[in-house]
Amino acid sequence: MEPGILRDVLTVIAGVATGVMSGAFGVGGTVISTPAIRLLGCSAALAVGTTLPSILPGVVTGSWRYRSGDYIRWRVVTFTAPAGIIGAVTGAWVSPRVPGEGHLLMILTALILMWSAVNMMRSSEQRQTADGLNTTRPTDLPAIFTGAGAGVLSGLLGVGGGIVMVPLFRRWLGLPIKNAFATSLICVGCFAIPGTIVHSLEGGIDWRFASWLTVGVVVGAPFGSNVTMKMSDKKLQRVFGLFLALIAVVYGVGEFLAL
Repeated sequence: MEPGILRDVLTVIAGVATGVMSGAFGVGGTVISTPAIRLLGCSAALAVGTTLPSILPGVVTGSWRYRSGDYIRWRVVTFTAPAGIIGAVTGAWVSPRVPGEGHLLMILTALILMWSAVNMMRSSEQRQTADGLNTTRPTDLPAIFTGAGAGVLSGLLGVGGGIVMVPLFRRWLGLPIKNAFATSLICVGCFAIPGTIVHSLEGGIDWRFASWLTVGVVVGAPFGSNVTMKMSDKKLQRVFGLFLALIAVVYGVGEFLAL
């Protein structure tokens, strides 16, 4: 689609959907915005970096609903975010150097999404302590490894990293699902900053798409977090898993056809 008012309006709508997913599931929302801007005419190579600038504004507005009730685990953020930032810079530097003009990266994204979906839907209920952490295992080292892996994927694929962090926060750290969403959302915002800078320096961002996406994300994120707070943990986990599986299929089919 050629640049114009219609494309800008559709980009804002995609941004609203992105913001809702960001606030609801702590995933940055780029699993929606990346395929959306691809359909609107953004190249695969630019789509990876173009979605990143919209993440931080979505984190700010989406996390406001989580500010009470101790949903954000700041100790986990302390160990996850620095490792993720280093990983995000590394992934963003590697991204434009991967062959396939961005198509291989999108296929890899689909595979990771499906892995996350299966993990979420198969994970069993874990016994939690009063503060929401499973104290039978250490949390700091798993948080560092989770941050590093999610950060690399954030910079490499432009997916925010939350699709990896939420399942691993559940499996490795034993966080309740709402705490995993809220904590992941803060970490995703931290990852997006260096990733955006590196992609910008590499010329990998279409700023017209990025600007209109941001407008929509800021509007949609608070709605997503409000929906999450009203749902039960069990239902949230199932909905999140099904959501990831659906997006994985869309990503995979679309990019295989493009190839």
